[in-house]
Amino acid sequence: MNYVKLGNSNITVSNFCLGCMSFGDPASKMHAWTLNPTETETIIKHALDLGINFFDTANTYSNGTSEEYVGRALKNNIAREKVILATKVYFNEGHLSKQAIAKEINDSLKRLGTDYVDLYIIHRFDYNTPIEETMEALDELVKAGKVRALGASAMYGYQFFNLQLAAEKGGWTPFVSMQNHYNLLYREDERELIPICKQYNVALTPYSPLAAGRLSRLNWQTDTLRSKTDKVAIAKYDGTQKNDSNIALRVHELAEKYGASMTQIALAWQFAKGVTSPIIGATKTKYLDDAIGALNIKLTEEDINYLEELYLPHRIMGAI
Repeated sequence: MNYVKLGNSNITVSNFCLGCMSFGDPASKMHAWTLNPTETETIIKHALDLGINFFDTANTYSNGTSEEYVGRALKNNIAREKVILATKVYFNEGHLSKQAIAKEINDSLKRLGTDYVDLYIIHRFDYNTPIEETMEALDELVKAGKVRALGASAMYGYQFFNLQLAAEKGGWTPFVSMQNHYNLLYREDERELIPICKQYNVALTPYSPLAAGRLSRLNWQTDTLRSKTDKVAIAKYDGTQKNDSNIALRVHELAEKYGASMTQIALAWQFAKGVTSPIIGATKTKYLDDAIGALNIKLTEEDINYLEELYLPHRIMGAI
């Protein structure tokens, strides 16, 4: 495993972040495929054994039970200061208002069983709360010791720029990471958001780096519970299947060339594009083993051009 600083922060993270949306009580009705506490701990323990120290969850994943399961599993297996724990705020009453942020961080800390999170991420842009109110409220969490650093997630480039600008003007804590929707089948953020992140030395920690599995296999659909029930992934990717399945085929061709898996090629492309730590979700330990192999692959410029050549503009999926 390799480790790198998270943007301009003093936080060191592994080159992979374990996404924890797959953990939680399916009775919450968010997702039908989520893992129970025992299964969650098995995945998290294996991630730790592989050297992954970066874990990402959210206040609303499986109605808060993801945070509960993750906090419990980490507490059982490693000292708190040895892991980088991230959670999020937005999909809650009040979104990013000062009152909502103050409430949600306390609820998250309680569920996680910790007195601080390393990275607190705003899950989306809030159109109804003044950005100055949001940035000042987040800054207060940093000053109170409840949060070490701030991150943002899927939004438009101008929105992220204005948030960073507000932090500069107000003397508040800026964002050090961006968790955006980014993979070989969805590259819209290359237009504005990613250049802005590079301007501010903001670390890229994209979600869905494998396009919900569509970059990890030749078959676009599978008979897994997730493939059958994940309406969000269907909305993201199936409308452009005709063109994008050809991109996945090129991933397969390069996998054959390198004696690697499609997963490894898709993730190696992320690293070639300057990504700090792609967020990988896993319901089986073997998926983590596979992903880690991407660190051994160095794509050539010709490879990258070949993978990117067929891309066509997509409608925005992620930013509200």
